[in-house]
Amino acid sequence: MDRRTVVVSVGSREYKVVSSADEGELSRLAEAVSTKLAEVARPGRPEPPNALLLAALALAHDLEQERSKARTLERRSRDMLRRVLVRLDNVLELEDGAAGVR
Repeated sequence: MDRRTVVVSVGSREYKVVSSADEGELSRLAEAVSTKLAEVARPGRPEPPNALLLAALALAHDLEQERSKARTLERRSRDMLRRVLVRLDNVLELEDGAAGVR
């Protein structure tokens, strides 16, 4: 893939990023970081030096929560599917038993 320099804005600063990612995707991600940065920084004040770190930590926390939710959903879905398959097996066994009786 071609690597190129893209300028993205995060908060009140611009950063040059060398990447093979799509420029639109990088801009979208930078906007997500800017949004989180606005949540952790005080409005109307200059961004403190650690604000970007706080935004990164907050995003990492959000990501962990979403991954945990996804694992829980996957586990529940798997359990539900298992129960449905057991029920189907039971119905098929009943049908096979009834067909053998005739």
